[in-house]
Amino acid sequence: MKRVKKSLLIPSVLLIYLAFMAYMGRDKLLAGSYLEYFGILIVTLLCILILFFTLRKQEEVRERRRRELEERDKT
Repeated sequence: MKRVKKSLLIPSVLLIYLAFMAYMGRDKLLAGSYLEYFGILIVTLLCILILFFTLRKQEEVRERRRRELEERDKT
């Protein structure tokens, strides 16, 4: 069974949470607070993107180290 990578799982859950919170906060949008509503959404999306790339880079480094250790153990 293949594991789901943490770099995909955590940002996906956060995106679902963001969509739910955007739906719950639609009253601010309807009240005319466009800048606040979309500003919060954009900043949150940027944070989720930064988290995704950070986790992905961390997984790549971990995988590279694991491969190097396996190669060193074989010799």
